Amino acid sequence: MHPNHTPRPPTARAVEVHQPTPLPPAVAVPAPVAPVQPSSVPAVASVVLPDGRVVTGYAVNPAQPEPVTVKPAVSRAAVNVALGGVGFLAVCGGLILLTSFIAALTAFITQLIILAAVIFGGWIAVQIFTASGHQGGTTVNIRKATFKRNHFHG
Repeated sequence: MHPNHTPRPPTARAVEVHQPTPLPPAVAVPAPVAPVQPSSVPAVASVVLPDGRVVTGYAVNPAQPEPVTVKPAVSRAAVNVALGGVGFLAVCGGLILLTSFIAALTAFITQLIILAAVIFGGWIAVQIFTASGHQGGTTVNIRKATFKRNHFHG
């Protein structure tokens, strides 16, 4: 139980009960049907089947499809010219993309060459300046010196 909760007796609440009100049933009045006489009485046809049975019925005319509108003919030359134009545009677009790709590739290779030259040039500069600027080395007169295990004894 919650600490502030104190038990209380249940309070009576007013409850409203709503009862549904029935609706009167709808009466469907059928529309009057007027007999319509056909304009002409179709002919009755009888057919004798191979097994001797006779089938009698009205002859039905087959449904006629709607006439198809005739499309004007397009000459083969016009079709070839149109397809050639589409092909030419596709090739031109591809060539533009190809030249852009080649230009980007050339710029990339140029940048790699410049980067390699800068790195190699820096390496050479480090080699030159560290060899001539190294003051801790010993200058030796070879005619007078004796070397043993990289130690100079003079």
